[in-house]
Amino acid sequence: MLTDLWGRATATQPPLTGEVSLLLGALALVIAWTPWGFRVVRHLVTLTHEAGHALVALLAGRRLTAIQLHSDSSGVTVSHGRPRGLGMVATVFAGYPVPALVGVAGAWLLGAGHAAGMLWALVATCALMLLLIRNWYGLWVVLVTGVGVGLLSWFASGPVLTGVAYLLVWLLLLAAPRSLVNLHRARRRRGTGTSDPDQLGRLTWLPPWFWIGTYWLLCAAAIGVGAWLLVPLPGLPALPG
Repeated sequence: MLTDLWGRATATQPPLTGEVSLLLGALALVIAWTPWGFRVVRHLVTLTHEAGHALVALLAGRRLTAIQLHSDSSGVTVSHGRPRGLGMVATVFAGYPVPALVGVAGAWLLGAGHAAGMLWALVATCALMLLLIRNWYGLWVVLVTGVGVGLLSWFASGPVLTGVAYLLVWLLLLAAPRSLVNLHRARRRRGTGTSDPDQLGRLTWLPPWFWIGTYWLLCAAAIGVGAWLLVPLPGLPALPG
């Protein structure tokens, strides 16, 4: 069983043509930037967002105790350690850029033919998050995502698996800035105080708008690099894959 699973996760599939990838990117754009579509994909973005907080907290030497995912697409990652300092700043900062950065990493894997590996990495992330989820809705989101992607990776044919992997990568790249639009609306509606950029403003001498601008720049750069990997233009050198 484990040998078979490892073989599936490490199997290679040929990348899609640029035309097909571009069509999937257009579909992802419609999904990520329409109200009905974002209501579905926002859970994937939030899951990745909180996983980013959790990973950086661990790398910074902090102790993770809980992750919660809520139905309004918000989430909370609780870690313990020094209340200030570089580790705390990095932990708070990590959430919003991570979906786009994961999209870039996924685009690189797809270009190298590792669509299955990318999907199984998502399943492994969900499995690890189950150890820290502390609310029922978050448990449901992680279980549905992990089991759904796992079943797809196990039973789907190579072309279907590759197409789904490309769509997920495009969704991560294009939904990341969409979540920043929601951030702006939430701060305007509820006032400032609890959002990541507001916390960063209190932890540093830099105002919240600086951090929001940094998020936008990182998301834009990630979309550019991801598109270069997913739809290489004729005459331009491809990034190493």
